[in-house]
Amino acid sequence: MNFAIFCHSLVSDWNHGNAHFLRGIVAELQAREFGVRVFEPENGWSIENLRRDHGEEPIREFHRRFPHLQSSHEWALDGVDVALVHEWNDPALVAEIGRYRERNPHIRIFFHDTHHRAVTAPEEMARFDLSQFDGVLVYGESLREAYRKLGWGKQVHVWHEAADVRVFRPLDEYLPEGDVVWIGNWGDEERTEELREFLLGPVKRLRLRARAYGVRYPESALEELERAGIEYRGWVANYKAPEVFARFGATVHVPRRPYTRSLPGIPTIRPFEALACAIPLVSAPWEDTENLFRVGKDFLMARDGAEMETQLQNVLHDPALANSLRQHGLETIGARHTCGHRVNELLKIYESVKPAQTEVNA
Repeated sequence: MNFAIFCHSLVSDWNHGNAHFLRGIVAELQAREFGVRVFEPENGWSIENLRRDHGEEPIREFHRRFPHLQSSHEWALDGVDVALVHEWNDPALVAEIGRYRERNPHIRIFFHDTHHRAVTAPEEMARFDLSQFDGVLVYGESLREAYRKLGWGKQVHVWHEAADVRVFRPLDEYLPEGDVVWIGNWGDEERTEELREFLLGPVKRLRLRARAYGVRYPESALEELERAGIEYRGWVANYKAPEVFARFGATVHVPRRPYTRSLPGIPTIRPFEALACAIPLVSAPWEDTENLFRVGKDFLMARDGAEMETQLQNVLHDPALANSLRQHGLETIGARHTCGHRVNELLKIYESVKPAQTEVNA
């Protein structure tokens, strides 16, 4: 079988979390000896911001580290059986791929949504013509329900993100450098108050050695980090996150407000990756409506800032608790949430809509 993936970027993960997951999916498909083509725009927003901030070296380093992860700016679907088209693509391109599907009934195409715009900005999503698509892949049951209500897509399938365990794994060779690390972006004011309550406040009150990585931090945010005693290190390539996690005693997850309020059950990719690296995780509240994890066993949940403070103190001072979280989190990822699991799910989805033999030979 041959796959095609249309994404915003495979190369750049600057404020672009979907790249994390797709890299793992491409690597897994390649390991199974499927053909994979990846297409991304030449001057996409993410890669242009990466170039602006850091020049060409991160792009060269990515290709040195992952020579098998290649993308093209010119797309072609001859010989392709399955195409995934991410929602961060131009609506004109989505429509063009739909027209290709109409002319070529052997191919199956899926719209891949890993964002909250279907709920928070439906007018933007309405620009996509999905009439020729064979299905929609969404990363949560609540998002599937939103698509059903809006009548988009012929079939909507839940396809959660997952950890690329070829990259995200426990690393024991690094010495400790601090207590708590946060890897995430500040941007868009979608969790500013939550970051103050669940990260900045507890770190300051406990006087923890803490570090933050990410982009789109305004000057006011940098000043708040400094007042809380949190060292800011800026952007870090996502594939280096395991090295970062290995240097700290715990990490914190703070979901964006649109997910906790409008799309419950969607944790985004950070918890998957943290647990795969076996770092104890304490999360701000979100509702695990799909039972993805064992809350209290794989990671700890804090209902408010005071409870976050208590949970962090417990994890950092109780080695037995920290080790239990590491082991159980890693166990759940290995059993349910790797990119290998997601490729298995994708193949089953394809089986449910694959063309009949007569259609292939038409």
